[in-house]
Amino acid sequence: MNEPVTIYYLEMKSPEALSPSTTNTAIEIRECVVKQPLYNKFLYQFIGEKWLWTDKLSWSDDQWRDYLAGDAVRTWVAYHGGAIAGYFELLRQGDDVEIIYFGLAESFIGQGLGGYLLTEAIREAWNWQGTRRVWVHTCTLDHPSALKNYQARGMQIYRQETE
Repeated sequence: MNEPVTIYYLEMKSPEALSPSTTNTAIEIRECVVKQPLYNKFLYQFIGEKWLWTDKLSWSDDQWRDYLAGDAVRTWVAYHGGAIAGYFELLRQGDDVEIIYFGLAESFIGQGLGGYLLTEAIREAWNWQGTRRVWVHTCTLDHPSALKNYQARGMQIYRQETE
């Protein structure tokens, strides 16, 4: 029998609410300005496989291209020693920006990089002109520290569901 999954929805309504990570890291974070649907597909699978991200695994190349078309989705990749350490994707919906994907590569988990990467994800969301709210959802299938990391950065739970 499958265990119930709890989904947490968190938000931040002001950039001043950000409590940045003070961890000094040696990762370099770059925005993927040139959209490459196959690269986003790779990142989604590479980072999300451990956490059972499956919604988009069956997408065609055309669906990935359509998802990235326009200016609503932006992607950043973190590198450490030339290797992909993690990534995040932001999705704009009106005045809201969702951190739609966020994660570390498995070999970089537990090295204190998550707080720093999340700090930068939230900063980039607020730097997107016109943003009035940043939000994210996580669940009990994600890394055990995910919820704590979001809360430590200043995000507040506004809804919780169990499936």
